[in-house]
Amino acid sequence: MDRSLAFFEGNKIRRHYDEKTETWYFSVVDILQVLIQQGDYQAARNYWKVLKNRLNKEGNESVTKCNRLKLQAADGKYYLTDVAEPETLLRLIQSVPSPKAEPIKLWLAKVGHERLQDMADPAKSVV
Repeated sequence: MDRSLAFFEGNKIRRHYDEKTETWYFSVVDILQVLIQQGDYQAARNYWKVLKNRLNKEGNESVTKCNRLKLQAADGKYYLTDVAEPETLLRLIQSVPSPKAEPIKLWLAKVGHERLQDMADPAKSVV
């Protein structure tokens, strides 16, 4: 099983686990694509670009906590992608009016809980 992908209601969410900090980083655009219920990846990227500019102008620190990592895209190539840890994503989600906001917050909490279980019992995380 590819642990670099997670699924939310059938949508692929790219992610990366940093073993040093024991932190999951999720693709911001993938999360936003679910929130705005947009099937077109480019439209979700544009939404993030506009949202990022607006939040920067407002002085919102969440944007500065986003990092860029190379994640695999649909074409199989790796591109620099804005990613964030769950805490930062929860703050970004609050900036997006969406009926999917609460379900995706619960999903992020579940992913975090699963990681804690894996840490408590390493045999569970062996695939």
